[in-house]
Amino acid sequence: MAELRYATAAAAATRASSSPSKRDADAASASSPLVASPRVGGGKDGPRAHQRWSLPPPVRSLLALEDPRSPAASTSYRILVAAIACFALAALFSAPSVWSRLNAPYLCRKEGIRLHCPRVSERDSLWENPHAAATSWKPCAERHLVPENETSGFIFIHAEGGLNQQRIAICNAVAIAKIMNATLILPVLKQDQTWKDQTKFEDIFDVDHFINYLKDDVRIVRDIPDWRTVKNIPKYASAQFYIDNVLPRIREKKIMSIKPFADRLGYDNVPMEINRLRCRVNYHALKFLPHIEEMADKLATRMRNRTVNLNPYMALHLRFEKGMVGLSFCDFAGTREEKAMMATYRQLQWPRRYKNGSHLWPLALEKRKEGRCPLEPGEIGIILRAMGYTKETQIYVASGQVYGGNTRMAPLRNMFPNLVSKEDLASKEEMEPFKKHVTSLAALDFLVCLKSDVFVMTHSGNFAKLIIGYRCYMGRHRLKSIKPDKGLMSKFFGDPYMPWATFVENVMITHQTRTGLPEPTFPHYDLWENPLTPCMCRA
Repeated sequence: MAELRYATAAAAATRASSSPSKRDADAASASSPLVASPRVGGGKDGPRAHQRWSLPPPVRSLLALEDPRSPAASTSYRILVAAIACFALAALFSAPSVWSRLNAPYLCRKEGIRLHCPRVSERDSLWENPHAAATSWKPCAERHLVPENETSGFIFIHAEGGLNQQRIAICNAVAIAKIMNATLILPVLKQDQTWKDQTKFEDIFDVDHFINYLKDDVRIVRDIPDWRTVKNIPKYASAQFYIDNVLPRIREKKIMSIKPFADRLGYDNVPMEINRLRCRVNYHALKFLPHIEEMADKLATRMRNRTVNLNPYMALHLRFEKGMVGLSFCDFAGTREEKAMMATYRQLQWPRRYKNGSHLWPLALEKRKEGRCPLEPGEIGIILRAMGYTKETQIYVASGQVYGGNTRMAPLRNMFPNLVSKEDLASKEEMEPFKKHVTSLAALDFLVCLKSDVFVMTHSGNFAKLIIGYRCYMGRHRLKSIKPDKGLMSKFFGDPYMPWATFVENVMITHQTRTGLPEPTFPHYDLWENPLTPCMCRA
């Protein structure tokens, strides 16, 4: 019996030692370097244990190296779990902040009046359009139309508005004179309340060149007869309207003055050769006086020589004067005092449109969505940074007095510190002859923008569309003329959750086809911005 009990006990011990859990524990203890193992060694003290480095009990229990139910591991295990929970909670609360910094918001980071935008790598196509698209067209509007022997009478117009509106009026006057086979009396540049300028045609344009260049198209005389008849013409009138309604009166009275004359001839309702004649007037006959051309050349050269190496420069037409801001009836960022002062200004200047002002807020929102509001300086700065233009970009600013002054310009100037105007490039002595006529100053801006490597507009208007069309016609469309999509930009600016990377991608995609390349015309197209169909042909 004793032997039987001994054998039974031995077998039980053998089964216990051969159980899977026991074998795994033994194997782990024997093979893991993280577990203490006895090491027998010689010496005067006899055998001694050598203890290897070991992990804390809670960590060992997490790695299944120690039983978590042991007293040593239990307390430490709870402490470790509490620490992990605190860390996870802190990470949860800080995640939005970390994510927002990793994905810089679309409006950049604002510190006071400064805006800090993430840098975008400069692209190869920042300054030039694709070569194939830019070289496929050439100007071809120089074929003259010989006038008939007898004139039907004389026509006289007042060219109203600023320089560029006057330029368009002069082109239209030559065109209607051709339509009716009339003699054109040299147009008068009308003085108005806004510009308060007394510039005459001969103060800004080369009269001899104008008359001589067009002599094979239209008869032009300098003197104004003493008597005339005034005839009102609807806007964008057709060529047939002039033949049916104006020509009989000219034959009867022999002279007629058309007043007002802004936008009094359409585009797609006149013969192609008449539109081609308008191009000849705009791009060939209207030439600024030599001293204006020479000064503009100096300014353009100084823009490129502002650094050690010859650099391209950007011309930015910034339309944010007080008059433009008021006339737009759009809402802009500003203090309560600024908004109150602007409301008073609008009420005084445009009382019929202002009324009681209650309808203006929803109207302003609608206009911004439709892209009919001028871009603020800070907004155009963010768009240019998204396009890849760096802080070192040289920018010529063509603008009047910006509404809000230095405070309004600070975000743009912070993003692009190399921001200059004609007054910064020229001395007071050089600018003095041009201050006699506001139109002369506008002519300098016009020519420097025309010669720029990239032209950027911030609001539609006669200046911007004439520059884009001129660059297109004269072959400078290989260089970019950027026309921001203000409607889409307002949507992007209004999204507070759009990350910077997404904003950059949207800006690039949106403006791939808005760089001043010639485009086929469409009904009611603007000849001055897009002269392709009537005035250009395949290269």
